[in-house]
Amino acid sequence: MKRPLQCCSVLLLCFCSAAAQAQLYKWVGPDGKVTYSDVPPPKTAAKVETKTLSSGDTHTAGLPFELAEAAKAHPVTLYTTRNCAACDDGRKLLSERGIPFREKTVNSNDDVAQFKQAGGDGQLPMLTVGRNKQLGFEPGAWNGALSNAGYPETSALPKSYRNPPPQAAAPTPKSVAASPEKIDAQGSSRPSATDLPPAIGNAPPGFRF
Repeated sequence: MKRPLQCCSVLLLCFCSAAAQAQLYKWVGPDGKVTYSDVPPPKTAAKVETKTLSSGDTHTAGLPFELAEAAKAHPVTLYTTRNCAACDDGRKLLSERGIPFREKTVNSNDDVAQFKQAGGDGQLPMLTVGRNKQLGFEPGAWNGALSNAGYPETSALPKSYRNPPPQAAAPTPKSVAASPEKIDAQGSSRPSATDLPPAIGNAPPGFRF
């Protein structure tokens, strides 16, 4: 009896370290076996205990265990820009496979600088799966990187799950107001020097798809 209990203890530690499930259940079965799971126990279970786990990252909260583990160990980030058909295709692939990901947009000079720091070379979209980088959209290479990182082959996302909204690669702090040098004599704001005009054609200057 001691060995099964030890195994269950290890399983509990795995669940706690993941910190991705909303609740963890503990119960004793008819055979006296103690079970830990994120799935509610059967009606025949005895001595049921429920523990709510805190999650430090709402990006993985509520995900199935396997998917949450992959997302924590190898987070996925998609870099995109405007007027980019390949970016749309990459976003569609991730959504259809059920991959939780963050999207960062590259539309300003500051975004470009941040994109290059992340390993970009001017080609979009760029997919990062943990430390693995995929430049340009290539379905086979993308799926291979995701599978190697432990992501399920088919979607396991809860129907209610929503990825975070896209965010600029170099977001501007909301708390920072327009600086005096950006206000003209009439009191209206002038565009920041870091903002680029809308892309012309299919790619912004210096970028390719």
